[in-house]
Amino acid sequence: FPGWHCECTAMGRKYLGKHFDIHGGGMDLVFPHHECEIAQAVASQGEEMVKYWMHNNMITINGQKMGKSLGNFITLEQFFTGRHETLMQPYSPMTIRFFILSAHYRGTVDFSNEALQAAEKGYERLMNGIEDLARIQASAASDGNTGKFVSAFRQKCYEAMNDDLMTPAVISELFEACHLVNILIDHKAQISADDLKELTEAMHLFAFDILGLKNERSADNDAREEAYGKVVDMVLDLRAKAKAEKNWAVSDQIRDALSAAGFQVKDTKDGVTWKLDR
Repeated sequence: FPGWHCECTAMGRKYLGKHFDIHGGGMDLVFPHHECEIAQAVASQGEEMVKYWMHNNMITINGQKMGKSLGNFITLEQFFTGRHETLMQPYSPMTIRFFILSAHYRGTVDFSNEALQAAEKGYERLMNGIEDLARIQASAASDGNTGKFVSAFRQKCYEAMNDDLMTPAVISELFEACHLVNILIDHKAQISADDLKELTEAMHLFAFDILGLKNERSADNDAREEAYGKVVDMVLDLRAKAKAEKNWAVSDQIRDALSAAGFQVKDTKDGVTWKLDR
């Protein structure tokens, strides 16, 4: 066998022992690289070293296989800065991560501006849903559909992960949870305190702990919102006064001006809410 296969077998044994659970690599390494590793392990210790072999598929750019020789190779730094001729804009680390997780690891991952922009919107939608959990008001009890969804949500996500790391299915379940969050905020359903706690913990578990996503709205954004908060609240107080006086023209003018400045203003049954557009 070629020497480089021997080196991989020796490294695995040195750092992970004679047996370990997962060995990963690209599909192009199945033969001869990994088959040689299996043969060498069995020949040297009488049994296989690895329990599960996981092989990811190829990466393409606009339908063409990524490669330096083709001139379509994009580094992570270029994705993050947007400094590549094929990129229309920079994409954040979490957008790239969300995009990759949206496809199964054994499926082809095709990078395109359209696909990345869709991933950016999907990531924002998920982060919005998780943030909005804090706005939900718990009721004495959950209604039937809400309780049924919450009781099955965590298990469905686990089943998807146990099905060969089916991350797209987990993301689909998380989006269903975001849909429920919107319904609860609009007071079109009810959820108990216990169910709200379970939903919050399960969404955090799978979005952050298991899928490894992070909310990129960090302390900088929090500080910015806090700085703007007092000013926006003051303006909204003026809008509330105009509405109380039935001065609808001024009320709408304030709302439209805030929207043009990048603020989302929403009238709800619980009062007026606002947030910065991302």
